[in-house]
Amino acid sequence: MNLKEKAAKKALSFVKNGMTLGLGTGSTTAYFVDMLGEKLKSGELSNIRGVPTSKATDEQARKWGIPIVTLGEYPKLDLAVDGADEVDPALNLIKGLGRALLREKIVEVHAQKFVVIVDDSKMVARLGMRDALPVEILPFEAEAHIHWLNSLGCRAEQWLEDDGSPAVTDNGNYLAKCWFDEGIADAYALAQELSTRPGIVEHGLFLDMATEIIIAKEDGIEILTSEE
Repeated sequence: MNLKEKAAKKALSFVKNGMTLGLGTGSTTAYFVDMLGEKLKSGELSNIRGVPTSKATDEQARKWGIPIVTLGEYPKLDLAVDGADEVDPALNLIKGLGRALLREKIVEVHAQKFVVIVDDSKMVARLGMRDALPVEILPFEAEAHIHWLNSLGCRAEQWLEDDGSPAVTDNGNYLAKCWFDEGIADAYALAQELSTRPGIVEHGLFLDMATEIIIAKEDGIEILTSEE
């Protein structure tokens, strides 16, 4: 069992019968959805509902027969489980390199408990040190949004597919990647600036959202809990 699987298995211990779950997107969360499906199929868990954060997760959950519901039907989720691209010491996150950051944030803000599953390579001293910050932008005047992002002290580029075409989210929007050479100095200030700019649909800074971080290491599992 690899580290991603170990983190996913531990997250499954948070799931109880009757829960409504937010189902994240990405390679680590895919293990969790498979394990959840197996538990439901075997009868070890029952009466579980899921709100998926992407078309890919929706398809995966349906293959297992996990009942799919909406936030309109269940606006209060018992638990959301998802991965992260980076986690800082304050349990703030960069997410979205799986291209689902907007739907992830919409779903996970409705969760009473948000459990993040990672391996220890995702832990950073400062956000932006390891990976690019993904930003979802409108296709309309996309070049102008990229130009503005470059004014924020980062190197911003439009996210392109291998064939040079724009990467497109499930929402029909484009994506940008922003690299910060020294990491993000003030994630809260950057989040505020991004959230007020027309054309910037959403950003991958998930601040003060995670309640638990499950970190899989070679020598075992560590769980970090936020101070609520």
